[in-house]
Amino acid sequence: MSLTEQRTGAVTAALAEDRLGVPSVVFFVISAAAPLTVVAGVVSTAYAVTGVVGVPLAFVLLGAILAVFAVGYVTMARHVVNAGAFYAYTARGLGRPAGVATAWVALLAYNAVQVGLYGVIASAATPLLTDWFGVTPDWWAVALAAWLLTGALGLMRVDVNGKVLAVLLLAEIAVVVVFDLAGLAHPAASGYSPEAFAPSSLLVPGMGAVIAVCVAAFAGFESSVVFSEETKDPRRTVPIATYIALAVISGLYAISSWTVTVAVGSDKVVEASRAQGPGLIFELAGRHLGTTAATVGSVLFVTSILAAMIAFHNTISRYIFALGRERVLPSIFGRTSPPTGAPVSGSVAQSVTGLVVIVIYAVSGLDPLVHLFFTVGSFGGFGVLLLLAGTSVAVLFFFTREPGLENAWRTRIAPGLASVLLLIVLGLALVNFDTVLGVEPGSPLRWILPAVYLAAIVFGVAWGLTLRATRPRVYANIGLGAQAAIGGDK
Repeated sequence: MSLTEQRTGAVTAALAEDRLGVPSVVFFVISAAAPLTVVAGVVSTAYAVTGVVGVPLAFVLLGAILAVFAVGYVTMARHVVNAGAFYAYTARGLGRPAGVATAWVALLAYNAVQVGLYGVIASAATPLLTDWFGVTPDWWAVALAAWLLTGALGLMRVDVNGKVLAVLLLAEIAVVVVFDLAGLAHPAASGYSPEAFAPSSLLVPGMGAVIAVCVAAFAGFESSVVFSEETKDPRRTVPIATYIALAVISGLYAISSWTVTVAVGSDKVVEASRAQGPGLIFELAGRHLGTTAATVGSVLFVTSILAAMIAFHNTISRYIFALGRERVLPSIFGRTSPPTGAPVSGSVAQSVTGLVVIVIYAVSGLDPLVHLFFTVGSFGGFGVLLLLAGTSVAVLFFFTREPGLENAWRTRIAPGLASVLLLIVLGLALVNFDTVLGVEPGSPLRWILPAVYLAAIVFGVAWGLTLRATRPRVYANIGLGAQAAIGGDK
């Protein structure tokens, strides 16, 4: 190989460095969490399907659990800088075959979350298009417009995406805060009841279902590490961005879900959520702030979904890039565009996946909201939870084999505690998966969908072992990140 070819390979096998600071990473992370989408959709769903008032306390509890998880997670980021994140951490902690299995789970989960959003954006955008222009397009036409914009941004510089997300996210958070203040300024007869934060409001038979529904709202908070190779200072940027994002979203979810109980009444919030669904907070905004404010909120609901699409698209494309760079996937996926530093092949692959899903659902006539957003999105959320639990165990094993790198709290106590807590949450989600999906307890979907992840794990381990037997050099590079770019294919 010539010197020029080596230099070209090194450039195209690397993401753009020093492009992202703490604010940009925070915008990516919180955009993936989609605060307004959660406040409008997940909060009302949690109240409606479980009948439990302790939703705000559930958000606080989950935020605390994930904060404990983040201790070991960001500590690992000091020692393993890799866009593959979960994949790389598991490979280094539990072994390369487990790492490959984690990669397949990650690709399934994040793609499911991302494409699921195509099923909801039309229901959010169509009423506005009808009011403004008198047109009611098919859901797939709106989804394709969002798909085109997301795919185009995925081919651009990562900092361009960060700036777009910054604008959308700041507007989104602002409107949630304004809606919250309006709700607090117009309390129902029950007033500012703290009942929603009382342990007795959550420690009821429906607790597992509440946890299972609410945990999906945090999907994406862990994506800070995915952008570590593109940050200006990974050791500083990733931990700060992770903790800021987690504090913002958990605090916003808890306060906003409590504000709904204040505005409607803790004794009536379940009934109101069942009657109005995601439209509840916009109805309250229209009542307290006027129709213009409600319309602005509806517009930002659309942009919230779009921002989440962009954020997850960028996350997925970097996972694909990490796998291609290490030859776990074909090497074409391990190349970036020299002008932009974007993982072009990974981005295009994700766009193709989204297009195929939209076409299949459009042709088959399936309900995009029920069968794409709720079903596929819930499937993806469960996968993210599975990744969190597995990665926490991997972090614990990694530092057990590498003692003395950090203090005991970061390397053993916090990862061990997080592993136990996340496995409990995973069990609750699995037992209550019918509630998460909105299907009957006897529906085969509640077991078929989790079983897909089991199949992905088995296939991933088998592929990892195949690489060990047939391509040992590729196998040795698994989890090494940028260092793997110098390795060969054999």
